[in-house]
This record gives sequence, C-alpha cells and structure tokens, in this order.
Amino acid sequence: MREVIIDKTAWSLADHAVQALADEAELTPKPGLVDGRGSGSHSDMTLELMLRSAEALRGTFAEIASAAFGRTPDQPLREQLAAIGRRGEQAMLAATGGVNTHRGAIWALGLLVAGAAICETATRSPSDTAGEAVGEAAGRSAKQIAATAGAIACFDDRAAPPSPSSHGLLVRQRYGATGALEEAQRGFPHVTRVALPALRAARRRGEKEHFARLDALISLIANLGDTCLLYRGGVAALEAAKLGAQAVITHGGVSTIPGRLALEKLDATLRRLRVSPGGSADLLAAALFLDRIETSDRWEES
Repeated sequence: MREVIIDKTAWSLADHAVQALADEAELTPKPGLVDGRGSGSHSDMTLELMLRSAEALRGTFAEIASAAFGRTPDQPLREQLAAIGRRGEQAMLAATGGVNTHRGAIWALGLLVAGAAICETATRSPSDTAGEAVGEAAGRSAKQIAATAGAIACFDDRAAPPSPSSHGLLVRQRYGATGALEEAQRGFPHVTRVALPALRAARRRGEKEHFARLDALISLIANLGDTCLLYRGGVAALEAAKLGAQAVITHGGVSTIPGRLALEKLDATLRRLRVSPGGSADLLAAALFLDRIETSDRWEES
C-alpha cells in the first residue's frame, strides 16, 4: 500500500511541477521571454517548444519525488537526484531537438519536488494508508520545502561531469555573481522572500491572477542578479533590466496603465539587447510550484 501512496503523490508533485512550468511559459506579456506573443529575445524557442519540454519532464519529476520519499538530505540522495536530473536533461533535449529550454528549471524544481516529497513524508503517520497528510501546516510550508531543498543542494555531486565552460561558472568568474547553486543552497530566498510575497500581495489587492504572476516576475527581475542576463549582455543588460523592472513597480505594478507602459518599455529594451531574464523565469516557476503545493487542499488534487 505504501508504494501505491508514494506513486500517487509522486505523480501529483510531478503534475504540479509541469503545470508550474506551463503557467510560466504561457504567462503574457513577459519582458524578453517566450510567451503567447512569440519568442521574445530568443531565436530558437517558441511557446509550443516550451510546453513540449515541460511535458517531457513529467517522468523526471515523478522519479525525483519517488527517490526522496522517506529520505533526509544527504550525499547519496543528492547524487541520486543529480543522476535523475541528468537523464531529465537528455529527455528535454530529445523533446526540443537539442534546445536548452529548462535546464535551470530542472535544477530548481527538481530540488523543490524532492524537498516537498521529504516534507510530505514527515507529515504522515506510519499507519496512514489513505494517502492524505496528517495535517501539520509546517509540512506544507513553502519555506520549509525550500529549506529542505537547500539542504540537499549543499551536498556536492561527486559524479557530475566536468563543465569548465558552463554559463554559471563563466559568470561567477567574470562578474563574481552568485547563481542557481547559491540560490538553492540558501533555500531559494528570492522565491520565498520576493516572488511569493509579491504574488500574494497582488492577489490581496484584488488583482487578476495573470497580473499577480507578472508582478511576481517583475519583482524577481528587479532583485535577482540574473546570470542569464549577465551571460548574454553583461552588467549593462542586468542593470537595464533591474531599472526597467523597478520602474514597473514604482508605477504601481502591471495592472496599472503606467505600469504596463513601463513593462512595454522594459520588453523593448531587452529585445533590443537580445537578452532575457531566464533565471527570473525559472524562479517564477519555482514560486508557482510552491504556491500550488501550499494552497491546494490535498497534493493529489490540482
């Protein structure tokens, strides 16, 4: 019976992760990013490609969740999840014809799926055979899930293939910037302290959901040292993106006319520079995943 419960909840967590990626991809209008209008600053990506990539990762996320159930963050788990993630990258590349659509999202969401699975285990009693959580709020806390994911990320992946020219490493060497690894190891602070508060503050103001999600994305762009922007456009691109996002916030957010005009200006700037805030997009998907987990009545229900 326990294996049936794990399988059911693992697929539920995978569904949440895939839906978060789809929600991020379909969110429109996003500055410089692929959305319902087109390819943004990208020449090799489309919305249809992004959605196909997300769907190709469903099995990867389910496998990650299954591996993490009943475990605690440690070296063997970190390396097992890394191996699953590398297979997931190959599934993504096979689905996209070699285009890197979601490598960063596999890292962030993979860790958070594992963190959610571990936290779910902690809320179940040994006799629980109905597949329902015992009900402790802490087990559904976005901050606890993110902290657990961060604890996993603090272990090294000793089997990782050498990648001396990875984008993240090049950005760290050139600009001294932190990236996806540090964000994860710190428990995803830009997700829990920036994106989720912005998302929920907009909802409390009565904003439409797509405006709330855009406000969350804009808050990330304004605060994150996005390594995708740094890699493609250097410090000038990062500063332009941050200033443009801050202008949207200053004008009251995306739901206001001045805010939307500022968003259009930011979009035009990023397209002109041929850069996109891909790191912010990955963390928005992470925030949407945690939001779905924390607010759903049961993990088995979407």
